[in-house]
Amino acid sequence: MNLLLALVLAQAPAESLGIDQRLNETVDAALAFRDDAGREIRLGGLLGRRPVVLAPVYYACPSLCQQVLNGLAKSLRPVDLRPGADFDVVAFSIDPRETPAQAEAAKAAVLRRYGRPETAAGWHFLTGEEAAVRALAERIGFRYRYDAATGQYAHAAGLMVLTPDGRLARYFFGLEPSARDLRLALVEAAEGRIGTLADRVLLFCLRWDPAKGRYTWAALGAMRAGGVLTLLAMVAWIGRSLRRRRA
Repeated sequence: MNLLLALVLAQAPAESLGIDQRLNETVDAALAFRDDAGREIRLGGLLGRRPVVLAPVYYACPSLCQQVLNGLAKSLRPVDLRPGADFDVVAFSIDPRETPAQAEAAKAAVLRRYGRPETAAGWHFLTGEEAAVRALAERIGFRYRYDAATGQYAHAAGLMVLTPDGRLARYFFGLEPSARDLRLALVEAAEGRIGTLADRVLLFCLRWDPAKGRYTWAALGAMRAGGVLTLLAMVAWIGRSLRRRRA
């Protein structure tokens, strides 16, 4: 974090910054933005098909937002789910002065770091008017403050995972979410329509901890998963035995 941003954060009242979890609330699909190509779109146009990773940032941010976006790209690299096919990434600028050209440049930088340019259609970098930006930030519980003296925004770092119908399912705090947790959050938000059987078994063993923003091991879940694996093993053994008898 650079010195200028540190000064902004130091001057901002603590209650004006942070992220309040609004789990199971739905974002407003009617909110209008412009995408990185300058096209006017409704937020609902990016919903309805796949889970969404939502990133509240601003593109001229000197430090923190770049780290959030770079951390997201790094976390997604080992995940074999594909943007544009299994989920979408939507970043929106909290600065209403920013332009689609800035959004396009930020998207290009993140795609270079992600290393899969063929997934560009699954990354959406938005700008919008003050009313739309504020409305979306308030709906997701993202509290920030503009400092006129420095021209910068003081804000927290975090990401949200939305279900295909726009419900807030998971919150990740900090700069680089766990690749495992991010994958499982997407699988869970999609209600099993993406991912593997191993993902679903693993979700039996884990529970989401909203306070920590990550999955933790749950004894009951592990017992359930063990029961499922035992049942599958028994079915496989019975199947092999029947085939041998027929032979």
